[in-house]
Amino acid sequence: MMHHTRQNCPAPSASESPQGSGYVKLPLRFDVQRLLGDLCAADAFAWVAHFNANAYDDGWSCLPLRSVGGQLDHVIPIDGLPYQDTEILARCPYFQEVLAQLPCEITSVRLMALEPGAQILPHRDKRTSLEDGITRLHLPIQTTPEVLFCIDGQEVHFSAGDLWYLNASCTHAVNNGSAERRVHLMLDCITNPWLEQLFVQAGGRLRSPPVYGDASINDGNVQAVIAGLLAGGHPVGVARAQHLQAIAAMRG
Repeated sequence: MMHHTRQNCPAPSASESPQGSGYVKLPLRFDVQRLLGDLCAADAFAWVAHFNANAYDDGWSCLPLRSVGGQLDHVIPIDGLPYQDTEILARCPYFQEVLAQLPCEITSVRLMALEPGAQILPHRDKRTSLEDGITRLHLPIQTTPEVLFCIDGQEVHFSAGDLWYLNASCTHAVNNGSAERRVHLMLDCITNPWLEQLFVQAGGRLRSPPVYGDASINDGNVQAVIAGLLAGGHPVGVARAQHLQAIAAMRG
């Protein structure tokens, strides 16, 4: 077993913390025993170390169920490339049933294992929230109450068989303080009205869209952005600058 010093669960600064809900338990539940049965079948394949090596020390690995080109050794989500079911998903009929019950486009699907005593360090995944167009869902299969997420300074246990939304653009970390491997089924879905309705029904709070259409632009830097766009002289940039000027004028 690996032994790590437990990380505290610090609240992020106001500049880092997105508005809206960091996590929500959704009103969908699945059969844990059938999930475990499919996990047993998937375990026959070789797990792949997670690609974000800076976000953990050891003991975080994946099995791709849907990946770019259906590859078994490729777990990196890539925008614009086609996703396909892998051979692993073909061996897991209940996982297929779970996906079929979600009326939305699903891109990346992975089993995510965190070994006993291992930690995922605090990090953020940019543009990975319902409001940004990617709704990341977690379905815990094998877990214990000692497995805790820290999401925007709040500790929470994602219970087995329940479907959870995680706003991965928030600062988040995970600590497996148990003696057992933790395994989640993680799905990246394209946000649609059904997902938005499910999210709100579960008590989620939708984040207001950025005032200037880009979260990196605010009242403090908008004039500098406008000046830079105008200085570039490109017609698209000038049109963008004029749009920003109109918004800034309305805000006084």
